Amino acid sequence: MDFTGNLKKIIAGQDLDEESSASMLMDIFSGEISEARIGAFMAALATKGETFEEIAGAAKAMRRKAIRIQTLSKKVIDIVGTGGDASGSFNISTTTSFVVAGAGVTVAKHGNRSISSQCGSADVLEELGLNLNTDPEIVEEAINEIGIGFMFAPLYHGSMKYAGKARQECGIRSIFNMLGPLTNPAAASCQLLGVYAPELTEMFAKALKLLGVSKAFVVHGHDGMDEITTTALTRVSALHEGAIHSFDLNPLDFFEDFADPKDLKGGGREENAAITKAVLKGEKGPRRDIVLLNAGVALVAADMADSIKTGIAIAEESIDTGKALEKLEQLVRFTQENG
Repeated sequence: MDFTGNLKKIIAGQDLDEESSASMLMDIFSGEISEARIGAFMAALATKGETFEEIAGAAKAMRRKAIRIQTLSKKVIDIVGTGGDASGSFNISTTTSFVVAGAGVTVAKHGNRSISSQCGSADVLEELGLNLNTDPEIVEEAINEIGIGFMFAPLYHGSMKYAGKARQECGIRSIFNMLGPLTNPAAASCQLLGVYAPELTEMFAKALKLLGVSKAFVVHGHDGMDEITTTALTRVSALHEGAIHSFDLNPLDFFEDFADPKDLKGGGREENAAITKAVLKGEKGPRRDIVLLNAGVALVAADMADSIKTGIAIAEESIDTGKALEKLEQLVRFTQENG
């Protein structure tokens, strides 16, 4: 069925299969579809409600069009959020990525500048000295040699430009907001993925399964964060060997008290970069705790730890031995010298 036929199905409230969703996105990414029809597609799909098959199909199309990164390690993790949680927290996923890399896991971080927050992963990394505009070959080398690299999304997903104007003019949250965490150019085999709504955890876990991810934790904090939070319980959908299991994770199983949300707040680029550096340098407190908890779960996803408690202990060692900070410094130096 062609684009218009599939669009009519969505408008009629019918779900698409994975193949039809992929076909519609391939048409959009080829530049053949007008902005009006892209806008209609976004609005109709958002009104109907996206299914995990539609999301997986769209992600597969976007992956096909992306510049790919080849990694030497079979076990590669991405720690990423959808954004859109309006929490105003510091860059937890980005900070966590260096802790996990310091523990010996290969990290292929995929991200962008801020869309809905004050400071996205690309913004804070640039402030920390990273050269974002490095060729994919250099990023590939960083991932394989240092054990961590950052893929600046616009450089890998050029075909997204065809949806750019419609997205900007419509100004609605759409399927395109969901695709970033599912379209890692290094095809990360495991993920810690934060989503902006609790009903999305299981849906994203099912989409990751269709995309061939072996192990993942999809999370949403009950305080609204697209991270594992320490201020409340976190909804978790765990994907492992094809099975999906959902549960609530309680930070009180690992720490004495719930954190105060104000202690996790960030700000602009400079403030968030300073917070990331402070945590990696060993500063104690609620910021360290939330990074340790997220890193602990990420290390379970990467099979580096058999429990979250063990993962937290490994994450503490990564920070306290200076290995986490060293990964940041190595990556900054590498991108500056080879950019």
